Amino acid sequence: MSVELDHFIVPSHNRAASARKLAELLGVDWQETIFGIFSPVYLNNGLTLDFIETEESYPVHHYCFRVSDEDFDAILHRIQTAGIEYRSQVRGPVDMKISTDYGGRGIYWNEPDGHQWEMLTVSYARKPA
Repeated sequence: MSVELDHFIVPSHNRAASARKLAELLGVDWQETIFGIFSPVYLNNGLTLDFIETEESYPVHHYCFRVSDEDFDAILHRIQTAGIEYRSQVRGPVDMKISTDYGGRGIYWNEPDGHQWEMLTVSYARKPA
């Protein structure tokens, strides 16, 4: 049996603005509203981040995107152009550097709702098949 994650709900204080910003940075499609309550970001053919608006407080979530070297360069350029601060370590200071700790490249940023976004080219969570 193969199990695939289909979607994840992302709490937000402004669902459309947050979904749009992430989609623009990643270079993927998004939709302002679906079912009247979600603003989905379509990461790939099988995974969607559904932003939902809330006025309640919520914990910071961590999301990691594994991308190709070419996509990494393009996304990093969009992050830099947008003036978004990033860092090379998960809990480190904003150093505007790229981590190469695990044989690839990676960065972390916290826009727009405080959630922690990570982008890497080589997974450290599992060894290549």
